[in-house]
Order: sequence, then structure tokens, then C-alpha cells
Amino acid sequence: MPVPLHAKQHTEVDRYEEPGRLRVEEGKAVLVNQADWEQRLADAWASIDQLSEEQLLALIERLAAELPTDSGVGLFERAAAQDSTGHADLAVPLYRQALQQGLTGERRRRAVIQLASSLRNVGQPEESVTLLTTELDAGSDHLDDAVRAFLALALVDTGRAREATALALEALARHLPRYQRSLADYARHLVGVSPI
Repeated sequence: MPVPLHAKQHTEVDRYEEPGRLRVEEGKAVLVNQADWEQRLADAWASIDQLSEEQLLALIERLAAELPTDSGVGLFERAAAQDSTGHADLAVPLYRQALQQGLTGERRRRAVIQLASSLRNVGQPEESVTLLTTELDAGSDHLDDAVRAFLALALVDTGRAREATALALEALARHLPRYQRSLADYARHLVGVSPI
């Protein structure tokens, strides 16, 4: 059975964040090496500023096509490409499908953030607020402040600018070399919570 060049030197299927280590191409199982695929994907995204919209979409589509058709990772990357080229309306259903396929790990959290941002961009900021508020309670990692930043944008679009400002200031305060306590207190005061 023919094996693509990028998988020829591998004798076993590498792990993905989801089930499905093989894809079927014209009735033949083809190995997909995760590390190689992830590197090629990272290279594609790193070249975003040198590619036209059509080139980026085609490149991400080719990479995603190497995965099983129901791959949450492939769906997520397709969504991100649509999103990055200004097509939030096309990205939303792909993000939803990716999450429904059981996307896990950091990609799951990124999908929630990016779905919420796209929803805000297509005029659904209330759903964006709901998703991101839930995500804040889902666990903590290095994307926490990204969740807060996009939640702040959605809050502004729902007419809750003071709450948005407070949220953004609280997120920013942790990164300042000085004045963290003062800024956090002022942020709480904006939403009517007494400073500690």
C-alpha cells in the first residue's frame, strides 16, 4: 500500500488529541505522523502574512484533508483559516462541529475562544458572553487572559462597558510590574465591589 512521503519512515501511527490515527484514501489506510503534521501546520500559520487569502485557505485545507474527515482538529483548523481571513460566518459552524467531535486540550479552549469571537463578529454577542463566562469556570491555564479579553469585547457589544473595562483591567493588573493591587481595586470599584 502506498504511504505518503511524510509518513514513510514511521512504522506506527502517532497519537492525536482525538481517536482516528489513520485516514482512508481511495480505500487504503494512510499513516499520518502527528509531529510532522503539526510542524507543517505551524509553518503554514507562520507564513500567514506572506500568503493570499486563497493560498492560506488552500494550504490549511490540504493539511486538514490529511486527517480523518470527522477529525475535530481538521475542522478546527479549517474554522481558524476561515476566521483568520475574515469569514467568521463560515467559521462558526466549523468551530461548532470541531467541538462536537470532542476536540480536547488547548485546541478545545482555543476553539471556544475563537467561536465566541466569531459569534460576536456576526452579531451574537450574548452567546459569546455565555460561552466565555462558562469557559472562565472550566479550569485555568495560560489562555485565561485571552478568555477575559474576548469576554470584555463581547460585554462591550452587549452594553456592559463598565463590566468589560473592569474585567480587562483585572487581567492586565497581574502583568504589571507595579500597581497591581491599586489597579485591581479600581477595577472592582467600577462594577460596584468594594476594594479589599
